[in-house]
Amino acid sequence: MPERAQLKQAAKGQITGKIGILFVITIVMSILTGVTFGLLAPAMSVGLCLIYLNMTHGAEPSVGDLFKRSNTFGKAIWLMIITGIFTMLWTYLLIVPGIIKGLSYSMGPYIMAEHPDWTARQCLDESKRIMKGNVGKLFVQELSFILWALLCLITFGLAFIYVGPYMSATTANFYNAIKFRSNG
Repeated sequence: MPERAQLKQAAKGQITGKIGILFVITIVMSILTGVTFGLLAPAMSVGLCLIYLNMTHGAEPSVGDLFKRSNTFGKAIWLMIITGIFTMLWTYLLIVPGIIKGLSYSMGPYIMAEHPDWTARQCLDESKRIMKGNVGKLFVQELSFILWALLCLITFGLAFIYVGPYMSATTANFYNAIKFRSNG
């Protein structure tokens, strides 16, 4: 697996020159999920994952790509529900197991973006499988963005125009690096 710095460097290159369209995509997604009181959020999150996965392979992002996985609407909602329930149950035991499980389930939307014919449970199970041994790496990767998050706070969210795509592309690169893990 590539080092965290390599994943982040690749992400910087992948978003270069695309911040404007990624900002528009984020705005469209925010408006649509707001208008529908969040009902579209799970399916649009899968669409957003698809956009970033496509970008890691050199594709240009477009607003229309948000809707390419609209056929996963029900499955995406169910994925969000079962992920939330399982994470909550683990969190009731202790906070740390909840964080660990939340991270181990976090690749579910990326898996659904690549495999729209899979069930929510298959996506969740595959996320758990590929995250075995990688939860700590993802945790450290997310912690590595803490100063960027502070910059977003200091700039009243303005820096998120860059930081959001940077973090999302890095996570997509992380997923690509672990998705072909063998069953052993």
